[in-house]
Amino acid sequence: MFVIGTAGHIDHGKSVLVRALTGIDPDRLREEKERGMTIDLGFAWLKLPDGQEVGIVDVPGHERLIKNMLAGVGGIDLALLIIDAGEGVMPQTREHLAILNILGIERGIAVLTKKDLVDDERLALAREEVTELLAPTILARSPIVAVSALTGEGLADLTSTIGKLLGSTPSRKDIGRPRLPIDRVFTITGSGTIATGTLIDGSLSTGQEVEIIPAGLRSRIRGLQTHKTSVETAAPGSRVGVNLTGIAATEPQRGDVLTTPGWLSPTTMLSVKLCLLPHSHHSLSHGATVNFYAGSAQAEARVRLLEKDGLKPGETGLAQLLLNKPVALVKGDRFIIRSPEATLGGGEVLEAHTRRHRRLHPNVIENLRRRAQGTPEEMIMAILEGKPLKMPDLSIQSGLPASELNPAIASLIEQGKIIRIGRGESELLLTATGWEHLAGRVTAILKDYHLKFPSRPGMPRAELSSRLKMTAHSSAIIKKLLDDGNVIEDSAAIRLATHQVQLTRTQQAQMDAFLKSLAENPYAPPSGLIPQADLLKLLVARNQVIKISEEVVFSRQAYNEMVAGITSHLKEAGNVTVAEVRDMFKTSRKYALALLEYLDGAKVTRRLGDRRVLYRESGTGH
Repeated sequence: MFVIGTAGHIDHGKSVLVRALTGIDPDRLREEKERGMTIDLGFAWLKLPDGQEVGIVDVPGHERLIKNMLAGVGGIDLALLIIDAGEGVMPQTREHLAILNILGIERGIAVLTKKDLVDDERLALAREEVTELLAPTILARSPIVAVSALTGEGLADLTSTIGKLLGSTPSRKDIGRPRLPIDRVFTITGSGTIATGTLIDGSLSTGQEVEIIPAGLRSRIRGLQTHKTSVETAAPGSRVGVNLTGIAATEPQRGDVLTTPGWLSPTTMLSVKLCLLPHSHHSLSHGATVNFYAGSAQAEARVRLLEKDGLKPGETGLAQLLLNKPVALVKGDRFIIRSPEATLGGGEVLEAHTRRHRRLHPNVIENLRRRAQGTPEEMIMAILEGKPLKMPDLSIQSGLPASELNPAIASLIEQGKIIRIGRGESELLLTATGWEHLAGRVTAILKDYHLKFPSRPGMPRAELSSRLKMTAHSSAIIKKLLDDGNVIEDSAAIRLATHQVQLTRTQQAQMDAFLKSLAENPYAPPSGLIPQADLLKLLVARNQVIKISEEVVFSRQAYNEMVAGITSHLKEAGNVTVAEVRDMFKTSRKYALALLEYLDGAKVTRRLGDRRVLYRESGTGH
């Protein structure tokens, strides 16, 4: 499905030509009909000789209505640059052509209208003028077709030429992230709210849940129409009317984007490649304020030039744009900037969500250039140099379809240039250098911890995860560090492989005295000799003791003996009491009760009244 857009000076016959080609009047507003000019966007469709239908967006030509023209040309596949054969090239002709050039619209036809009002000599001069006009632009060597909408002369040739050009035009890619920049919102009695636009990047289906950004509205698609025909699914490149449930027509606005929920977020700061028009009469200085247009959205923007203090007409540079309101954009989107009087230039979004970059910094400039002009591998590396990303986020930031993104990632992993850690939702991609920095950060954290707490076996896993400030990925990060042998885990404590617990003579003496007391009184160890918390944690980590409660600690050997004795008794007798455990090990009720409560928590036993049974035989265990 393709969309054609008209462009050209006011009164050069755009709407009349569309009506002659399609039989549809694109001037839908009463004021437009009364004044004989297109104020807002008009829409029609054309059936080509091969039976294919293409949409037509008719845009206004008056200089005061240029913002409405910009809302219409963002999603077109082929431009019809309309020029009155008698009047020739006019100011809005040049401005509209400059906009088409900046937006990267590579296919076009120059249409000389009102052929019936000029002689052959004037028509030949008009052709020469248009050829010269197109020569330095993206539409150089585009066909030039002369027509008369009044007599119909040349219309068949124009339709045929449109068919040939669109026949060699690749279909819009479906990368699974549909976006419909909304250019009209209205209500139909009995149906409700309708939003229209040109669908890009993915398809939409009836019944589908959608989100409108940046308005933050959620809705469901009640119905879809293309060229006034109901469809179940709308393909990328279609002019689409979307019937929305549950929202009023006053809620969505032109400039909002309709999409699937959960992936697109608005932005107020962009990194861009910016080009000024060669014929502009204005330079652009760092810090200037301009009007920004992308898709159907408009905003005010302050310009931060990153490479120099100013741009002259015809120059290109890297910049950041600080928008005065949120706009929903992705990498690769094209935009225009204007002063109140004229189009200044435009360019391409390199980063839709970015931090404030340092000006005149070589690394920043090199990174953005790779994002703009590099291969998929270079682009991915440039993006991941900023920070580690999940695959879905990398896909969004790169703007690459899966068919290009996945092979590039596989190649970079094979070359050892990027690292993949984790799987599923916790999967993270980062550069090899980024991983070295992250591993170094973990090393520094643990080294500092070991210096502060030399008697501790290591840092608790939960504390290390918190210090990393990457909670969602900390398990995957720690696992890779463990697999690489950089760190060791003992009883949920993480330490450097080189770390050895260091005890003072006093600490060692305390531990020795405590262990001796446990050996002498295995089932009733004295609580007064329990060492300080760090030393006790060390003994637990070494599996020498089991901490039953704050006042009861058994040696590992005594604990195993007691658990074996209790389990054996339960298998024979079926249950046991605190008193029976006390007598079994010739200890006191204090130790017997503490042990049984610990075993209840460990799901070895289960309390039933004043007795215990084996947990797995209680009817609720495993």
